[in-house]
Amino acid sequence: MKIQRIIKKNILRQEAYPIEKIGSRIKLDANENPYTLPPPLKEKMFKYLEAISLNRYPDPRSSELRARLADYLRVHDDMLLIGNGSDELIQMLLVAFNSLPSGAVIIPVPTFAMYKIIALNTGHKIIEIPLNDQFHLNEELMLDTISQNNPSLVFFSYPNNPTGNLFNRETIEKILEQSNCLVVIDEAYFNFSGETFLPNLDKWENLIILRTLSKVGLAAMRLGILIAQPSIIHELNKVRLPYNINAISQAAGLFFLENKEEFLKQTRRVITGRDNLLRELEGIEKIHPYPSDANFILFSCANDKNKLYNSLLEKGILIKNFTSSGILKDFMRVTVGSDGETREFLAALRDIIRM
Repeated sequence: MKIQRIIKKNILRQEAYPIEKIGSRIKLDANENPYTLPPPLKEKMFKYLEAISLNRYPDPRSSELRARLADYLRVHDDMLLIGNGSDELIQMLLVAFNSLPSGAVIIPVPTFAMYKIIALNTGHKIIEIPLNDQFHLNEELMLDTISQNNPSLVFFSYPNNPTGNLFNRETIEKILEQSNCLVVIDEAYFNFSGETFLPNLDKWENLIILRTLSKVGLAAMRLGILIAQPSIIHELNKVRLPYNINAISQAAGLFFLENKEEFLKQTRRVITGRDNLLRELEGIEKIHPYPSDANFILFSCANDKNKLYNSLLEKGILIKNFTSSGILKDFMRVTVGSDGETREFLAALRDIIRM
């Protein structure tokens, strides 16, 4: 039997998402929090998890976690949906909302890769709108494209991954006001930017906000949060798989809320580290970094960037090297590490540039 004949054509055309397993002493490629929990807090978390009955299914609606998150975010709990990471929530959106004739999804490029990957998997037409040379939105082009194509969804990463900048807020507000589609604002890096559309939820019923606990130190738990009008949550629950959040992740989410100040202290350390890293990169010859409101910095290099990437890897330092032939072909991205990791990265970078 030729299995290819029964596989959807849009799936056949795709490749599995590549996640390289590269050994390194210093991992600065995935926008993770570089700090582990301090021992007293880690011990407290282990005790917190002891109450879980591993032989029982988890709460299918994550009721307690949703209620506590609702208090934290100052919204009603019927405006919240929790996913196995933001990726699952993006998938739910693209499975549930595809009724318009065009079935189109509009994304700026470059941006977070999973919007396009999941949209292709779910059979959507993708319309990509390039950012300008400073990685900002082309307002006129965005509005014209939305008007002409009547998409189902528009995705914005805010701040944008991998460029690190915040798009013009007024442009996004115009899109919310003038379009007849769902507008998804992915605020994965909110804790590093402090900028949010959350207070505007009651103003625009087509506004959807994504958050995550991955960037504040719980990446292993895969906890994504979607905030929207109850009518949208109602429809998304129809495509949400039962028991999608395991009991350990639910407990970890509650642990975060009870100890959020400890996690946010680490976030503030990362913000300070980011600003220091940017200043240092600006002082290195042949390196051109871009300001960031996230926990990473995008930069280009006048030298052979692939040689630079491999030389860093030889020194045990892993960063993100964009290998596509598109707008990012000359760029790399470095996650803000601990103070010690950043010092080692900068020292290695200077050595390699001087060679």
